[in-house]
Amino acid sequence: MGSFITLTAQDGHSLSAWQDGPADATHGLVVVQEIFGVNSHMRDVCARFAAAGYAVIAPALFDRAERGVELGYTADDVARGRDLRGLVGDSAVILDVEAAAQAMKGKKLGIVGYCWGGTIAWWGATRSRSFRAACGWYGGGIAGTRTEVPHCPVELHFGEKDSGIPLHDVQMIREAQPQVEIFIYPGAQHGFGCDDRASFSPKDAALAQSRTLAFFAKHLA
Repeated sequence: MGSFITLTAQDGHSLSAWQDGPADATHGLVVVQEIFGVNSHMRDVCARFAAAGYAVIAPALFDRAERGVELGYTADDVARGRDLRGLVGDSAVILDVEAAAQAMKGKKLGIVGYCWGGTIAWWGATRSRSFRAACGWYGGGIAGTRTEVPHCPVELHFGEKDSGIPLHDVQMIREAQPQVEIFIYPGAQHGFGCDDRASFSPKDAALAQSRTLAFFAKHLA
């Protein structure tokens, strides 16, 4: 059973984080939130990775703007999440991700993220050297930073019908990063992996999760 802990980033910022999984695990994952905080869905995501044997930490990235944020998936929640995301700088996000990685120092580490966190997982590969593998699910900001150089293997997952990430963007990522493994899920929308969203697609979520676990099993071995 997971619990909240406190981390300290390199700049002295104190933030909360959800921790789950066996403490003696040799492999760890930093799980990066959507724009809805470390809510019940993100804690469920952590529990699934913990059940697969990983030590897991999900840093509360909104703590730099407002502490204790846990949003749902209504239109109002989306608007508030976007506002909060705008208050947190990209460099600060990396500091908080690094704090989570530091808390699992000595383990073979990967990073996985969803929505906003999918983009941050990509940055975990390009702007950090703490991770041996990075996996992003429907990260909308990846196309805009597609020319950055990853320092570890990367796997990306996108929905074919994602209204916020057109297939043209996915193709630009493919062209810029031919070594990155990219999966497109036919008919799937943004957030297809979240069972609290109307866009949830059980079969696509299960397939993406199985691919994600296989990817980490390979690269964190």
